[in-house]
Amino acid sequence: MTEHDNPEDEAFAEDALIQAIENQIEAGEPPAALATQNKLMLVGYEREEILQLMALVLAHEIKCMLSEDRPFDSAAYEQALRALPELPEETP
Repeated sequence: MTEHDNPEDEAFAEDALIQAIENQIEAGEPPAALATQNKLMLVGYEREEILQLMALVLAHEIKCMLSEDRPFDSAAYEQALRALPELPEETP
C-alpha cells in the first residue's frame, strides 16, 4: 500500500475539496462556482453529486498545478467548472 492508497486520506481529501467548493459557492467566488451549481441543478443533478463533480475539477486543477509547478490557473478552473458535467481530461 502506498501513501496514496489510504482510504482515510482519500476521504479527508474529498471532504476538504467539497468544503472548498461549498465555500466558493457561499462566497460567490469564483462566480462560475454558483453558476455551475445552478446549471447542473436545472438539468437534474442532486446537490451532493454536483459538489463531487466540482471537487473533481478542483482536484484536477490542483494536480496540474503541482505536476507543472505553476500557480493555480483560475481561468482554466472556471472554464472546467463551466464545462461540467464533462470532466477535464487527465494529464499525463
